[in-house]
Amino acid sequence: MSYAIIRNDKLTRVDAQGSYIHNDRRSKGHSNKDIDPTRTHLNFWCKKNELTYIKEFDKMKKKYDLKGTIRSNSNIMCEMMITSDNAFFNKIGLEETKRYFKESYKFVCNYKNLGEKYIVSAAVHLDETTPHMHLVYIPVIHTKDKEGKDIDKICCRDFWKGRDSYRQLQNAFHKYVTSKGFDLKRGLPVEETGAKHEKIEDLKKLTNFENTKKVLDNIKLELPETPNINDIKLIKLNREKVEDEIIKPKDDKIMELYQENLKLHNELSKQVNLVNKAEKYQKERDSILADNTELHNQINNIKAEYKEKEFDIEWKYKSKIKSLEKENNHLHKIIDKFCETVDKFIVWICHKFGIGESKELVKKFEEETHTFIDPKKQLEYEREKELELDL
Repeated sequence: MSYAIIRNDKLTRVDAQGSYIHNDRRSKGHSNKDIDPTRTHLNFWCKKNELTYIKEFDKMKKKYDLKGTIRSNSNIMCEMMITSDNAFFNKIGLEETKRYFKESYKFVCNYKNLGEKYIVSAAVHLDETTPHMHLVYIPVIHTKDKEGKDIDKICCRDFWKGRDSYRQLQNAFHKYVTSKGFDLKRGLPVEETGAKHEKIEDLKKLTNFENTKKVLDNIKLELPETPNINDIKLIKLNREKVEDEIIKPKDDKIMELYQENLKLHNELSKQVNLVNKAEKYQKERDSILADNTELHNQINNIKAEYKEKEFDIEWKYKSKIKSLEKENNHLHKIIDKFCETVDKFIVWICHKFGIGESKELVKKFEEETHTFIDPKKQLEYEREKELELDL
C-alpha cells in the first residue's frame, strides 16, 4: 500500500528565494531533469502568491502586525512537501489527485490553528515524475506578550516545539486524509525512529544506481572472435612471425580487456545487490515502525479514555458535594428560623395567658417531658442515653 507523505523544511530568506524560483518555475533552464516543460501547463495552485515569497512575507508581517525578532539568518517561513507515490496517483486518476492536494491544503490551514491567511503559496506540480505540492507558510503562533495581550508571533522554533512534533504532524495528516476517503498508510519521519539512515534515493545517487543497471545490462561476458591464421592467405610472412607479432599480442589484449570487464561486472553487481538489500530492509523497517506506531496509538487512546472517565467522575462528585453543601446551608437556615419562632411563641403564650416568665415555663416543660427546646441539647441528650444503653 502507498504512504501518505508530508515533510516540513524551515526556510531562511535565501532558502525562500530558491524555493520561489523552483516552485513558480521562474528558471529558464531547469537543472532538475525530472521536470517536463511540455506538462508545466498542468500545474495549479491551491493558493497563488502574487509576489515573490520574500515580498509576500514582508507584506503579511506588516498587514497582520506579526511580532518576533527577525535576524538575517532567521527561519522566517516553512515549506511542506506533500505527496505519495506514482502507484497511488495512477490508481485514483487526475480528478482525485487534485482533490487529494486540495484536502491536504485544508488540513495545513487548520493545523495548530495556523489560519489560511498565513499561507504564502501552495503550488501543485504535475510536470515532474511524481505529483506533489509545495506549501509555503509563515509559522505563526498565537500567544501573549509580557503585558498579557494577545499577539500573533513568528516563531518557527515554538511552532514545531517538542521532539515529537513531526510525529504528531504525520499522525494528524494520515488521520485526516484517510477520513477523506484516501486509502494510504501513515508515513514515517526520520525523527520518529531516532536513527540516522540513508534514504533509498540518496543511496541510489551514491552508487549511481540507474547508470549502473544500464551498464550491467549491456555488458556481454563473451570473448570476441579472433582471426583464424588459416584464413590469412595474403600474408607472405611466415606463420610463426604472424602469430608472435600480430595474433598473440591481440589475444593478450583481448584477454586483458575481458578480465577488466569481468571485474567491472562483479563490482557493479555488488552495487545493485547493495541497493536491493537496502530496499528490502527499508520495507521491513517500515513494517516494524508501523506496528510500533499502532501500539503507541492504542496506548494513548486508552490513556485518553481513562483520563476522560476520571474527569467525569471527579466532576460528578464535586457537583454532588456542592449540591449537598447548598442543601445543608438551607436546612441550617430552617432550623435557626424554627428555633427563633419557638422562642417567640413561648413568650407570646406566657404573655397571653399570664403564665409568668417564659424561661420558667420552658424549664418545667423540659423537666417533665425530658425534652429540650434547644435541638442541639436534645441531640446530645439522646446520644448520651444511647451510650448508656450500649454500656
